[in-house]
Amino acid sequence: MNRSSILRTGVLTDVGILTLLACARMLLQVFTNGQYGFHQDELVTMDVAMRHLAWGYVAWPPVTPFLARTALALVGPSLIGLRSFAVLAEGMVMLLTGLMIRDLGGSRWAQILGAVAVATTPISIIQGGLFQYETLDYLCWVLLSFTVIRLLKSADPRWWLGIGATIGLGMMTKYTIAFSVVGIIVGVLVTTNRHYLKSRWLWIGALLALVIWLPNLLWQFQNHWISLYFLASIHARDIQTSRFLVDQILFNFNPVMLSLVIAGLYYFFFAQTGQRYRMMGWMYIAPFLLLLLMQGKGYYLAATYPMLAAGGAVWWEGRLTRMASQRGARMWRWMTWIVLSVFATLIIATELPVAPLGSAWWDVVSKSNAELKSEVGWPELVQQVAKAYHSLPAVDRPGAAILAASAGEIGAIDLYGPAYALPRAISGYNSYWQYGYGNPPQTLLVVGFDSELLANFQDCTFIAQIATPFDIQNDETINHRAIYVCHNLRMAWPVFWQRFQYFG
Repeated sequence: MNRSSILRTGVLTDVGILTLLACARMLLQVFTNGQYGFHQDELVTMDVAMRHLAWGYVAWPPVTPFLARTALALVGPSLIGLRSFAVLAEGMVMLLTGLMIRDLGGSRWAQILGAVAVATTPISIIQGGLFQYETLDYLCWVLLSFTVIRLLKSADPRWWLGIGATIGLGMMTKYTIAFSVVGIIVGVLVTTNRHYLKSRWLWIGALLALVIWLPNLLWQFQNHWISLYFLASIHARDIQTSRFLVDQILFNFNPVMLSLVIAGLYYFFFAQTGQRYRMMGWMYIAPFLLLLLMQGKGYYLAATYPMLAAGGAVWWEGRLTRMASQRGARMWRWMTWIVLSVFATLIIATELPVAPLGSAWWDVVSKSNAELKSEVGWPELVQQVAKAYHSLPAVDRPGAAILAASAGEIGAIDLYGPAYALPRAISGYNSYWQYGYGNPPQTLLVVGFDSELLANFQDCTFIAQIATPFDIQNDETINHRAIYVCHNLRMAWPVFWQRFQYFG
């Protein structure tokens, strides 16, 4: 196809517009992502990326730390630089949503509507402002949906290679993409796509997924499948506060997005034009039922909604096109955009990290986007730790260690500590337990632990209460409140350390 024919079909124009919208969406977050500081999860991810790059970790597969290492190598510990991967991921989700709508037969209007609806949900705005594996996992799920739609549209079995590669990359990013794989399996078995079971391309795609995931799988084997214990521990914790159904609404939707998702379910299961793509509906239903039974977190399903919104945008456009009154159709189009614009503005204003700390606006934003509270106070914490460390007698400092409880404490001490001549933190947290404690310390600066840990020492002295700017209450000030100096462990260090592993 030559250039003039591409222009006549409008394909280049549609893709170009979607790309420009995605770039505008990315610029919005690039210019607002440096307002506060690193999130506690970003701090610990950067730390393991710089000092412990590996094929696996207790809490994550290797892709997220690898990208963090790349960012650190390119731009150093930069908020904007690190989060550029998250911004890019959300921009690609927006673009992929528009492309799925195009593949399903939607016009430019439907493509733009679906893409903007997806990009202005609370989950999208929050994830675009944080570098974490949830954001990258979100992209992998949406990319998987895109490849499956391409398979169903083209009936070209070679698309199973793309599906397999995406699954492999997803498993190297976050294991929850396995729920989407279950949806694909169910979708193949219960629809006419069963014929692909006889295709060598499906099995080659499955083998490709396994080959891509294999390095991490081998790491898990070598480390006694430790991530399974981590996941069981996290699930036992999260199930106490799980609001799976409620959180679907709070995190994943604006009103237009919710309408499109409902329409998308109808489109894939009941509409005549959507029968070819019924497998997409099962890619939602199967994970939904599994996560509902398991009482998973509400955001675990977030990445299934762009594909449903794609189907819904096509259905809604078809519905408007078939209306007897074109005036009525135009009115509904305008109403759709007005509602979307109003709620998009509201969501952006209450989710983006732009409110001044301590302001009334901050109080609203930090309640809506609670993750922002975990981006405040880490340099100040390290200053408090440094003050305590340098108050130790000079004779005690060479044999002293800093025992930190949480991800933020570990990452912050290791990032900001060298400026204060602090040793690196040791901890029993996740993978840090595997990294050990070095030489048995004689003096221990204990950060963030409670009396249960302190009871392991013959004497502990309270040093300081951990505080944050503007007295912002986050996990650090609520659950990790004090700094102590401890001496004389009541048991041998190897015995203590063997019992000290914990997950978070």
